Amino acid sequence: MNKPELLCPAGDLERLQMALHFGADAVYLAGAQFGMRAGAENFTPDGIRAAVQLAHVQGAAVHVTCNTLPRDDEMAQLPAYLELLDDAGVDAIIAADLGVITLAKRYAPHVALHVSTQFGVVNSAAAAALYDLGAQRVVLARELSLAEIAAIRAHTPPELELEAFAHGAMCVSFSGRCLLSNYLTGRDANRGRCAQPCRWKYGLTESKRPGQVFDITEDARGTYIFNSRDMCMIDHLPELLAAGITSLKIEGRTKSAYYVGAVTNAYRHALDDAVGDQTSQRGGERLVSGGREFALQLVVARRAVQVQAEQNWQLALALY
Repeated sequence: MNKPELLCPAGDLERLQMALHFGADAVYLAGAQFGMRAGAENFTPDGIRAAVQLAHVQGAAVHVTCNTLPRDDEMAQLPAYLELLDDAGVDAIIAADLGVITLAKRYAPHVALHVSTQFGVVNSAAAAALYDLGAQRVVLARELSLAEIAAIRAHTPPELELEAFAHGAMCVSFSGRCLLSNYLTGRDANRGRCAQPCRWKYGLTESKRPGQVFDITEDARGTYIFNSRDMCMIDHLPELLAAGITSLKIEGRTKSAYYVGAVTNAYRHALDDAVGDQTSQRGGERLVSGGREFALQLVVARRAVQVQAEQNWQLALALY
């Protein structure tokens, strides 16, 4: 079995160093613009160059996110940025917008093109079409089952790499396409400024009882109506690999350096064990979850999702 890439988050230089130290094969990061984590420290142009040099010395690759959905006034700034990434020796650009994809091919011709999960790739026809447009890799939608991933692998060119998220936060919206943050706070999630209102604590009000807020009891912390649990696939890596995944991605560019180091270390050991046909003894490391419960990705619990979706859509996403 070919060992897939372990792709880890680097929200800043310290997190980059932690990911590399604990065994990341590649890191993904962003500059000051065009990345979906505007709240992270991110990297200056000189910082991107330094990050590429540091990673390459240690045999790791650098993927840069350009996966926002930019407006025309922002697009005007994109060519110069893409030329910077090309000149810096970045290994891949992660894009979600067809306009960005077209410009990336023109202004960063030496950089591999990866299509973001924001694109919502859920079938082999879409994956093959993106390959024909020049994509070397697609990041699959998190809503796919193992069988669906395997079908995409079976019906796409073998040269096309498939990436899947294995650990971290799951957005309440399909493939991260959310308007809730924009509506409630004016912060556009599709342009990197998500306020994560799906994780706020909500109460219930009734029109004839103004001023009264009714708690919806779920646990000691209250109820988080929209809130999906953090994904944890550490005990199911063999299934993901058997389905044809090329790269396993850990979410968390706004998490702490400790989090990045601990999760990278856990998945490095588990992935090495999985490739060696050994059973991982590490398990989902709850101490790095920030107190949040873990859940399997939809790929493992499709039957449970289908049943619960008929009863409660929010619970289905949380995989209770």
